[in-house]
Amino acid sequence: MIFVILGTQDKKFTRLLDAIQKKIDEGKISKKEKIIVQAGCTRYKSENMQIIDYMPLREFEDYVDKADIIICHAGVGTILTALKKGKKIIAAARLKKYGEHVNDHQLQILDNFTDEGYILALEDFDKIDLLLKQAKNFTPAKFKSNKKYFLKQLEKEINILG
Repeated sequence: MIFVILGTQDKKFTRLLDAIQKKIDEGKISKKEKIIVQAGCTRYKSENMQIIDYMPLREFEDYVDKADIIICHAGVGTILTALKKGKKIIAAARLKKYGEHVNDHQLQILDNFTDEGYILALEDFDKIDLLLKQAKNFTPAKFKSNKKYFLKQLEKEINILG
């Protein structure tokens, strides 16, 4: 099962769903493949994907758990949720020029997580089918949180001020 996560942005991200639908129509993604989409505010119609606008957290986490591959926007929260569960992730940046976000900060997020070996970056939407094939043999780097280091640094700063 493929779980597509578009996040909860107030801007649409139809470009990603169009790319998936195009590959389904071309037969490069099987019509038998179960594809669940958490679409947020993105309105989209497809006979090949189950589109859910918003879902309760427990249902969302169940879909993450069941997914073989996660395709998502390059949002830190979405990526971290899937990484912590050891999922194979294909991520795409929402871009300002398409009205998908207010700026292009997701490009940096995409680069950072890709450089660390955590995710596969979808940069050419026309090659999403090839990236899906690559994902089947992809082993993501094990996620290492730096939360303890961050909290220690924050504590030092607070003690300096206090």
